Amino acid sequence: MQKVISTSSLCRTFQVGDTPVHALDHVDLEVSTGDFVAVMGPSGSGKSTLMNILGCLDRPDSGEYRLLDRLVSNMPDDELSGLRNRYIGFVFQSYHLLPRMTALENVSLPLRYAKGWVEEGSSRAPELLKSLGLSNRMYHRPNQLSGGQRQRVAIARALIANPPLLLADEPTGNLDSKTSEEMMALFDKLNSIGQTILMVTHEEDIAAHARRIIHMRDGKVVRDEKN
Repeated sequence: MQKVISTSSLCRTFQVGDTPVHALDHVDLEVSTGDFVAVMGPSGSGKSTLMNILGCLDRPDSGEYRLLDRLVSNMPDDELSGLRNRYIGFVFQSYHLLPRMTALENVSLPLRYAKGWVEEGSSRAPELLKSLGLSNRMYHRPNQLSGGQRQRVAIARALIANPPLLLADEPTGNLDSKTSEEMMALFDKLNSIGQTILMVTHEEDIAAHARRIIHMRDGKVVRDEKN
């Protein structure tokens, strides 16, 4: 199995007033192709900081992060941006859809930043929306969609460039229980066809869908268990 994520002694410290807060404290983590990993922990445990670094949205103060065997922890910003757009799909709790764009336009948006993908993506975007049950919602704007539909649009957008890694940050946080289960059934399906997923959640029933559950506390991984 190819390693999608490999970290070694990741550290990240923030200064809060005069007090240093060790958000990540020598975190070692490996995620292989086809894994479905849930990261859990109380507020302040470091899970969001870890997600930001794995998503190439932040950098560690020390330690190494390799994405598909590429050392990215010290990569220049422009190179890092290109890597992020091509290899990582993001799903957020608050969807992050642009309100004036239709579902189809939102899904196609990452293609503007991906050289060589525009032509293929022009047909892939509607196909993705259809596969997610949104064939009759392609030309609706976000305010015309339910929470579950918005999250499906966000998932389609995350998958548009066939990224090896899907990162989901509290993907069911704004959804009711029934819609949350529908969303996790979708994640299960994606993982069953080989999509590598790392998800941050505080909900145990949501984490139960993952194959592995990583528990964090005070910036450290305290438990890594198979589910």
